[in-house]
Amino acid sequence: MQVNLRSFKQKVNHHAKSMKKFLGKIEKNPPKGLDKIAAQIDAEVWQEIDCLSCANCCKTMSPTFTAKDIKRIADHFDMTPKEFKEKWLYFEEEDGDWMNTKQPCQFLNKANNMCSIYLVRPADCAGFPHLTKKKMVDYIHVHQQNISYCPATYKMVEKMQERL
Repeated sequence: MQVNLRSFKQKVNHHAKSMKKFLGKIEKNPPKGLDKIAAQIDAEVWQEIDCLSCANCCKTMSPTFTAKDIKRIADHFDMTPKEFKEKWLYFEEEDGDWMNTKQPCQFLNKANNMCSIYLVRPADCAGFPHLTKKKMVDYIHVHQQNISYCPATYKMVEKMQERL
C-alpha cells in the first residue's frame, strides 16, 4: 500500500506521545508471548506498507556505518575506506558512530525511492525498521524513536495497541 507521508506525519503528531507511553508500559511489564505477537504483527505490517512509496527513513535519518559497512561500500566504489569517509561521512563523537553528512541520504534515488547501493547498503539500513530484530523489550527504545519516522513501526505499534 502506498504511504502518504503528509497523512503519516499528521498521525504522528496526534498519536506518537501516547504510543511511546504504551511502549514504555510494555517494556516495564511485557505481556506473555510478546515476541510471538510481534512476529505475527510484523508479517501483517509488510502486507500493508510499501517502503518504496515512502523512503522517509532515507530522507530524514542516517544509518550508522560500521567498519565492515565502510569497507564494503568503499570497495564497491573502488575507494579506500578513508576516501569514502572523507567524501560522505562524519564521526559523531557522542555515540562514536560514522554517519551521513547530509540528508536525504546521498545514495537515495529521489525519482523512485530506491537505494543506489542496495546490495552493499549498511547493515543498519538492511535491518531497518528492526521490528523483530531482537526481543521486543530489548528494542523498545528504538521503536519509540522510529514511530516518528517509519510508517511500518507506527503501524506495528498501532496493531499492538489494538491487541494488547
